[in-house]
Amino acid sequence: MNKKSIKRYFVYTATTALLLSANPILSYAQDNEPMPCGPLPNDIQLKMQDMDMYAFIHYSINTYTDQEWGFGNESARLFNPSNLDCRQWARVCKQAGMKGIILTAKHHCGFCLWPSAYTEFSVKNSPWKDGKGDVVRELSEACKKEGLKFAVYLSPWDRNFAEYGRPEYITYFRNQLTELLTNYGDIFEIWFDGANGGDGWYGGANEKRSIGGNYYDWAGTYSLVRKLQPNIAVWGNRGKGYQADLRWVGTEAGFVGETNWCTMFKDGGGDLHYGAETGDCWCPGEVDVSIRPGWFYHTYEDDKVKDLSKLMDIYYKSVGRNATLLLNFPVMPNGRIHPTDSLNGKAMADMVKRVFKDNLIRKAKITASNVRGKNKHYRAENVKDDKATTYWATDDEVKSASLTFEFAKPASFNRFLAEEYIPLGQRVKKFQLEYEQNGEWVALKDKLVEKGDGLTTIGHRRIICFPTITTTRLRFTITDSKACPLISKVGVYCSPED
Repeated sequence: MNKKSIKRYFVYTATTALLLSANPILSYAQDNEPMPCGPLPNDIQLKMQDMDMYAFIHYSINTYTDQEWGFGNESARLFNPSNLDCRQWARVCKQAGMKGIILTAKHHCGFCLWPSAYTEFSVKNSPWKDGKGDVVRELSEACKKEGLKFAVYLSPWDRNFAEYGRPEYITYFRNQLTELLTNYGDIFEIWFDGANGGDGWYGGANEKRSIGGNYYDWAGTYSLVRKLQPNIAVWGNRGKGYQADLRWVGTEAGFVGETNWCTMFKDGGGDLHYGAETGDCWCPGEVDVSIRPGWFYHTYEDDKVKDLSKLMDIYYKSVGRNATLLLNFPVMPNGRIHPTDSLNGKAMADMVKRVFKDNLIRKAKITASNVRGKNKHYRAENVKDDKATTYWATDDEVKSASLTFEFAKPASFNRFLAEEYIPLGQRVKKFQLEYEQNGEWVALKDKLVEKGDGLTTIGHRRIICFPTITTTRLRFTITDSKACPLISKVGVYCSPED
């Protein structure tokens, strides 16, 4: 256990003891609490993982040139929506189950959706609202009204600015970053795209520019970010002297590895898709994917919006694989989100609620093969109380253990959910599921929809899909764990999809 983990552990324990002395109602006090295992999440990362799903909004000059990447030589006068309605965006995202919105405040073309003082290539020189408009402000206010969190995307690459690729651009970049992080209230995440360097207009140069590995001085940039917004999550790069809170998962197709560790290496090492079991820092995955083939709106994609089946598949392979889901909704030239995107997003949210409404485990009798010190604070029943602060734990030396669920009458289900108590680290390396049939235990592994890595990591949340089975007994066995397993929730559900 590293020094930071030890410090966090003792701070947590001391805080718990203080709360207990002041409030005896907290009777689940952590007697003989398990020690932390490996790198631990900070408060910002815990809050991010609890968000589960949040939205991207892609909107820029590209919307009016029908491109994915602008070249930087476009006229600001092209930006002229006839019916821009940020409140509609917020409602659409909220109905889709999103808990926040990240706006592309500036994409690679360099056009700014706010009246930046440092460039003429922004909404202040567009016909929209006679140059007096501010999309960033309107959306931040709409999010507040709808009870959503707000965040921004700022492209490090700027194909418009004349000094890009030179030291002067870093000052410009940080000036714009400061505008966004000081003028629009609390920002829950800052998103730095990895696209960097290449051809562009660059103030009329029309050339290709290359940048060095430390051109942006990310250590300095991250320091500025955390100074301006202490509670913000940073999505981006990792390296010596700077550390992102969330990582890309290596694809924009909407899934992460079935085996997915929240840990990576501080020097930037580790597999983006699977994490690193022996990593030395906590950096969970964020799955970014668009509801359409492209990120920006294109009329020719109106019949290619992902349907309910595809969106649920993405949900299971992102949120259901220990990651968060960042789902993009592009805005049309008129300034609104397309009705099909809205309807399909809402259908997904409705289905998620429907599938996970009735946890059959709540009525089951639970038997554990081991309970930590036979202590009621770590009893098996904690996995069904829906409290994030309670969990089932085993003795320190026990790294393989099982929970058996017995139903009063035959229960039918096709979804299994498990969550670890991650404030003390991610532990489970492998598990198995079995159900009783004709008096014998039958392994579920051959029935799983997922045929890849199988039942490996759990982390914040793991969801397993399989054809409907009917049984009176289910057994969940952790077969390998880095330390004594801590399971905060178990659920079985019957999805109408099957």
